[in-house]
Amino acid sequence: MGQRTDKRAELLRQVVDQLAEHGIADLSLAPLAERLGTSKRMLIYYFGSRDELIAAAIAASRPDIGDLFSEVHDTASLRAAAFALWEAITRGRQRRPIRILFQVLSLAPTQPERYAEVAADAVTAMVEPLVPVYRRLGFADADARARASLLISGLRGLCQDRIVTGDEPRIEAAARALIDSATAGPR
Repeated sequence: MGQRTDKRAELLRQVVDQLAEHGIADLSLAPLAERLGTSKRMLIYYFGSRDELIAAAIAASRPDIGDLFSEVHDTASLRAAAFALWEAITRGRQRRPIRILFQVLSLAPTQPERYAEVAADAVTAMVEPLVPVYRRLGFADADARARASLLISGLRGLCQDRIVTGDEPRIEAAARALIDSATAGPR
């Protein structure tokens, strides 16, 4: 089982790289397998289907919110963790893979039968781990959910704006303002 797991993990890493580079809109398993030096049959063996492969790539490539925010104990550490997330998605190891998430989120409204569920799961997987962090800091449940959504969705949107426009000074200022707002203490 270990060798199968290792091979799947290595293939998944390569899949994430390929999807970040080439996109998912026109993804076909046969050409992807060829670029990876494997076969379509092996991709199906390890991932089940095209859609399951995309879901696995998103899960493998998104920032680990639970880990990034695990040391939060006050608003200052919350702010530091939020900046660490911003750094990861704009300049760090998540910089390229987050493009896969952007593609799925963009395709979900026009192809909901294929992408709505995986897109919703990806958003939930990033927002929900942050809700208990806000609760521990004294935020009521509704406010904790709103703040977690503001921070995650806001930074994701700003990251996409940064990729599209390249206007780093404007986006960096906006990210600082968003983080300041989303990490301010409870009222």
